[in-house]
Parts: sequence; structure tokens; C-alpha cells
Amino acid sequence: MDEKREANSDQLETVGPKRDRVLDSVSVPPNLAALSKADYDKLGRRATLKMDLIIMPIVVIMYVMNYLDRQNIASAKLANIEADLNLSPVQYQTAVSILFCSYILFQVPSNMIAGRIKWPGLYICASMTVWGGVSAVMAVVNNFAGLIVARIFLGGVEAVFFPGTLYFLSMFYNRKQFALRTAILFSGSQLGNAFGTLFALAVMNLDGVGGLAGWRWLFLVEGVITTGLALLFALILPNSNQKVIGLSKTETEWVQWNYISDMGQKDDSHETSSWAGFMMAIKDPKTWLFTGILYCTYIDGAVANFFPSVVGGLGYDRNTTYLLSAPPFILCVICMLANGFHSDRTQERFFHIVGTLSVTLVANIIAVATTNTAARYVAMMLLPASFYASAIVTLSWITGSLSQPAVKRATAIGLINSICNTPNIWCSYLYYGPPTYLTAFIVNLAATVLAIAFAVATRVYLRRQNGKLDRGEDSGPHGPTPAQVVAGFRFML
Repeated sequence: MDEKREANSDQLETVGPKRDRVLDSVSVPPNLAALSKADYDKLGRRATLKMDLIIMPIVVIMYVMNYLDRQNIASAKLANIEADLNLSPVQYQTAVSILFCSYILFQVPSNMIAGRIKWPGLYICASMTVWGGVSAVMAVVNNFAGLIVARIFLGGVEAVFFPGTLYFLSMFYNRKQFALRTAILFSGSQLGNAFGTLFALAVMNLDGVGGLAGWRWLFLVEGVITTGLALLFALILPNSNQKVIGLSKTETEWVQWNYISDMGQKDDSHETSSWAGFMMAIKDPKTWLFTGILYCTYIDGAVANFFPSVVGGLGYDRNTTYLLSAPPFILCVICMLANGFHSDRTQERFFHIVGTLSVTLVANIIAVATTNTAARYVAMMLLPASFYASAIVTLSWITGSLSQPAVKRATAIGLINSICNTPNIWCSYLYYGPPTYLTAFIVNLAATVLAIAFAVATRVYLRRQNGKLDRGEDSGPHGPTPAQVVAGFRFML
């Protein structure tokens, strides 16, 4: 063992940024070991850029369509779906929230599957094909019961995408790269928010064409586009970091080593069973600390389901309301990317979460304290930009801290995301009493305070774990794996 460790150490001397890492289980690929630091860095930048250009545009577009197909019911409300289907306000709220019941229930089993199969990319594309078909079928619903059934099916199939894609990205990018890529991924939902209403406005101009209402055209057009894109993406998206379109053998080796040298070991989907990975996830205190942060953050995030209605409370006509709904989410994309980039650059998570949540706190105070139109629109600008900028760093903190075994990581991502989406069910009933929606914003205010408290507790816990590792003490059953300990793994704070 010592001879192997020394051999690895000698190899690492050649590869500049990896000199301080010694891995028992994996040797540096010879092609990389022969490179100078400058050449190694150049290779890494080139490989990462190529991988980004293949993977990130696809997952962003997928998330745009995922979000549009899930949230188009909010735009349909302004296009008279309630009147056409004779829905009461409570029935409409139920149609919004029922999707999240199946969405939540299927996330954990779906990610347990994604963590075990050889084709996670194809699995995600297949789910996209199906949810596009379900969305298109919603164009023919004629009553409340039909709408509910379609929304339940849509939620179940869409459950594959977000937690599955987080796990998928974690196969290609290490912890030092993940917050920015999570931000890029999440920008898909915010671009959907920003331009979804504008797209809806354009499509619903077809109102009456072919005897179909505008909202029916919306469901049909979005569903057909989604299905077509899914079939195309299935031919491009990789299924592992061992083969990515456009990457040379040496670049592929760099991608694999970049991941292994940070995590301290290879991913192995057969290292343990799905059930064992599930039990590891639920017994780990980190799972529940991260759940606390994200759950409270997503309580704030539920406002996105009603954003056109909340902005409509400012008193403008329908078209102006659609236009005013876009700028907050454009700002949101900018803030997410900036926060994710800086978090990766500084290798810090806690302050990037708490700092942005502090802005959320201020925005909720404004929303509760005043009915002034300008002030409330400022609050609407700040809310998505701050709580989503916080959420993407939390998600990267989760992925990097619950990293091994791979099945545990996949299960933990699915479990946390499923629990943290439950506010989308009950929060929909808080948005009453326009134009102020006072109850909703008071709850959001309290949730933000709790999210900050959970973030503090998480940092304290991880800091103590790192202290044990620094002293050579046993960090317990929920610490890094033995291979990670040997490699010098530390939790990012």
C-alpha cells in the first residue's frame, strides 16, 4: 500500500494542481502525468468548455420546457381556462398543487433508478418525450376531472428531470465546478419564467383558430415542441464521463481524473444496493440539515407559481402584467450565475447562501409592509433573484457533501428535492387576498429566517466533522468513505 501511495505521489508531482492529493485506489492516467502544469491547465479548460457546450445548453433547454409544461397553467388562468372549464378558485388551486403530489412521490424512486442504470442521459430524455406528450393531451381536457388526471400524470413523469439531472451533472463536474453548473441549469426554469409568459402571449393569439381556445393552443404547441426536442437530445446527451461527444481520449481522461481527484474515489453505481443507499441517506444528519435549508427556501419559491397573479395585483392590464413578469426572472438568472460562479471561485457555500437569503428577508418585509406599487415591484424583482441564487448554492452544497457512494448521492438528491417541493402543494392555498397576499408573504418572511438558521446549523456541523478529520479522529458512519479519508477529503463550508 505504501509503495502504491508513493508511486501515485510521484505521478502527481508532474500534474501541478493535483500534487497534494494521494489516492490509494486510482493512479493518475499516464497521459496526464506527463503534462506540465501549464499544459494540464490548458487541457482542463479545453475539456471543460467542450463538455459545457455539449451538456449545458441541452439541460437548460430541457429545464425551460420542463418548467413551461409544468407552469403553463398559470398563464392559462389569465387566458380564461377557469371560465372555459367552469373551475372554482379552489379547483384551480387544486389543479396547480396536485401536480406536485405525484412530482414529489416519484422523485426518490426515479433517482434510485438513475443511480443504478447505465443510461441516465437516455432515461431523462425518455421522460421528456412522455411529459411533452402528456402536456399536448391537456389541450383536449373539458372539465376539472380531466385536468386533474392530466396534471397528476404530468407531475409523475416530470419528477425524473430535476433530481435526475442534478445527479447526472454530478457525474461530470466536481465540487469546484458544480455551483456554477447548477446555476446554469436553474437558469432554464427562470428563463421559462421570464419568457414563458411572453411565449404564452404569442401562442394565445391563436385563440379561436381551428376552434381551439388560446390556452388549448398553449398546451398543444409546448407539448409538441418538448417531444421533438427530447428525441433530438437523446442522440447527443452522454450517459457517463467515459464518452462525451467531441472529447478526445486525453480530454476524457482529464474529466474523469478531475472528478476522482476531488471526490477521492471513483463513482461506482454497483458499490451498494439502492435500498442501502436510501438508508444511508435517511440516517445521515446532513440530509436533514440540508432539507431544512432548502425546504424553507422553497416556501419562498412557491411565489413563482402565482407570479403573474401577484404582479397582476399591481393593477395593470393582462399584456402589461405579462411584460412586467419577465424582468424579475431575467435579473434572477444574472444573480444565480454570479453567485454560483463566485461560490465556486472562492470554494465557499455558507455566506453565499445566507447573504442572498438576507436580501429575500428584506424583499418579504417590503411586501408585507407596504402597498405602494413601485415598492412592491422592487420586492418582486428581488425575491426570485435572491432565493434562487441561494437555492443553487444549497443544491451544490448537498451534492458535494453527500457525495459517496453514488447511489446514496442520487437517493439523497431525490429525497431532499421531493420533500422540499411539498411547499408547492400547501403554499398554493396561501395566495389569497389580492392585491397584497399578506398571509403568503408573512409565511415567506418566517421561512426565510428559518432557512438562515438551518444554514448556520449546517455549517457548524460540517466544521466539526472537518475538525475530526483534521485530528485523524473517526468522523462516524456519516462521514467520508475510507477512500475519501485517505485522499484528504474535507467538507466544503
